[in-house]
Amino acid sequence: MEPPNHSLPPARPVDLVPRPPVVNAPYYPTAYVPDTPDPSDSEGGLLDYWRMICRHKTAIILTSLAGLLIGFAVGIPMTPIYRARTSIEVLNLNEDFMNLKRTNPVSTNDSSYDVSEAETQTKLLQSDSLLKRVIEKMDPGAAQPARNPKMATSGWRNWMHLPEPAQLPDRQKLLGRIVGTLRVKATVHTRIIEATVESPNPRLAADFANTLVEEFIQQNLEARFATTHRTSDWLTREIDAARTNLRTSEDALQAYARSSGLIFTDETNNVATEKLQQYQQQLSAATADRIAKQARFELAKNSPPDSVADVINDAGLKETSSKVNDLRRQVAELTTVYNPEFGKVKQAQAELTVYETVFERNRADILKRIENDFTEATSREKLLASAYDVQTREVTGQDEKAIQYNILKREVDSNRQLYDTMLQQTKESSIASALHASNVRLVDPAEIPDTPFSPNFRINSAIGLMAGLILSITLITIRERADRTLQQPGDIKLWTDLAELGNIPSAGAFVKNHYARPSLANPETGRNGNVPHTVEMVTWQEKPSFIAEAFRSTLTSILFVGENGSRPRVLVVTSPHPGDGKTTVASNLAIAIAEIRRKVLVIDGDLRRPCMQGIFGVTSDRGLSDLLREDFSEAETAALIQPTNIPYLDVLAAGPATHAATHLLHSSKFAALLVKLKKEYDMILIDTPPMLPMADARVAGRLADAVILVARSGQTTRDAVLAAKERLADDSIRLLGTVLNDWDPKNSPGGYYGQYQYKYYGKYPYQDKT
Repeated sequence: MEPPNHSLPPARPVDLVPRPPVVNAPYYPTAYVPDTPDPSDSEGGLLDYWRMICRHKTAIILTSLAGLLIGFAVGIPMTPIYRARTSIEVLNLNEDFMNLKRTNPVSTNDSSYDVSEAETQTKLLQSDSLLKRVIEKMDPGAAQPARNPKMATSGWRNWMHLPEPAQLPDRQKLLGRIVGTLRVKATVHTRIIEATVESPNPRLAADFANTLVEEFIQQNLEARFATTHRTSDWLTREIDAARTNLRTSEDALQAYARSSGLIFTDETNNVATEKLQQYQQQLSAATADRIAKQARFELAKNSPPDSVADVINDAGLKETSSKVNDLRRQVAELTTVYNPEFGKVKQAQAELTVYETVFERNRADILKRIENDFTEATSREKLLASAYDVQTREVTGQDEKAIQYNILKREVDSNRQLYDTMLQQTKESSIASALHASNVRLVDPAEIPDTPFSPNFRINSAIGLMAGLILSITLITIRERADRTLQQPGDIKLWTDLAELGNIPSAGAFVKNHYARPSLANPETGRNGNVPHTVEMVTWQEKPSFIAEAFRSTLTSILFVGENGSRPRVLVVTSPHPGDGKTTVASNLAIAIAEIRRKVLVIDGDLRRPCMQGIFGVTSDRGLSDLLREDFSEAETAALIQPTNIPYLDVLAAGPATHAATHLLHSSKFAALLVKLKKEYDMILIDTPPMLPMADARVAGRLADAVILVARSGQTTRDAVLAAKERLADDSIRLLGTVLNDWDPKNSPGGYYGQYQYKYYGKYPYQDKT
């Protein structure tokens, strides 16, 4: 039987090469283009933290629940503690009531009193003296407050010869613990003060709180009563001395008044002084009157008579002046008609003369009266001034006597005022001592609590829940920030500024039916056999799956890169480190290329650990290593290229494994082989070893059109991708882009890919068209 003819047809344009029909040609969506990272969605952003929490939500929930259970379990062995609460109102004292302010020698009414009153009362409620009174009342046999401080251990006590501490009764121990739990606080902007105590015994706690308030009120009353009583006793002693001093000073004042001959009209003035004051008042009035009349006289003397106010305002002159004007008008009218000798004219002229004479005489009388008034006022002022001088000399002689009298009188007034004040305060202090009023009012007495205050299972559980939540988020954040691996689409673009050609989801998330299908069996040759259902063949075996569409989308991105005429035909597929999935990406990309009816050749360039023969079910006895060691004819070379049952897809196996792979790839035969194969195939994919530990990919990349770098989600670090990028840049090798492999779409932001899988592909039935 002749071997199958593997000779390659002559190269022709891709679109003119006849292709066999392909059954159930799939629909190819547009290439996946990673979203441009939002500047605000950077490391440390809120959205980044939210994605982190969503990825680890199960661990966070379990840790939080564990914290909740621990918080609940902590309170189970604890002894129940009961809390008793009481509140009082501290009122301000009405110091104006019955003049209590005057009887109290101590005053707290300053600018800071209102601010510090609540704090003062709070401290008084916690004072040692008050607590001692409360304990003595509740336990009369206790001489000291129920406190049992811890001392040195028994060994140290024996070595230092210290006595053993006295063992207190159980009730005193409980009281001592209650004292330690006393909490007093003032409510802001109110006069309410609240006191709480805690104890395993609820009745004892309530009794202690009520006794504390009672003793506080009683202590307040006792303090105020003692203060007023001491004030009353002191005032009683001092009032007797004040009464004696007042009587002595009054007797001395009366004796001096009799011996000096001073006569007083009241307590402050004598007769001579009052007379002098009268002269002074009259002289001041006379002087003012003289000045006014002198002004009138000077004005009348130096002004025309008709301009003087007294002349103008005189009623008689006004009437005479009006009569004169009328007669002058009448004479003027008659003169125009009659001659001066006419009788009526003469009569009118005579009347005019009489009235003019009367007017002049009255005006002269007014001016004379003004002069007489001025003369009278001047004379009166002089007389009063003379009398004032005489009385002044008389009063001056009594000044020394009046001064001594006033000194004695002031002493009498001072003693009388002091005596009256002390007498009034003594009476008020006596009344205040009899009043037992308190400014403290009980608002809410303490009641026996029904439920324990501690342990609070709700609070403990909430604290445990929050502690577990915070702890889990903190640990996850530290772990995520310390993890420098690539996690999701967009990370490569964000950290390395390299284009993402595609993102391949995890096979375990979508390929669930892992069973063998005779998809690549060749019944004539039997070379391929049954190939199990693996992720390396998912694009062929699970055509409608989401992961297959991801490979097709990646191919679309690769084809769109060279739409301007520089489309790469020879591609090297590599990765920074082993296990990143470069072989899986290469095999599925080859299948996707074959599905669009383009001849594709897969070269297994990993001469150390070849894998393609197992994926496509071809033999690996002879292959690339043989072509690079020996010289083969075109027919022999074509015979080493093995076809697969996938239309348009051929494989050049690696051949026998060798450790001299780098030396073989450096040979000129490899470059010549690629030139020859480019004429026969539309695209050539070269699967190479990882590029960071080995140089095979870099050697092959210099001969290829471009390199595709594969990174594995959760495994490949961004530092490794950056290192690979720098090496390719240093070698002047074109890096077409990157492919993120094995990422879980369910944990992607927003869950888009996971929802797309189940909504779109979940009801899409699998159809085996192989």
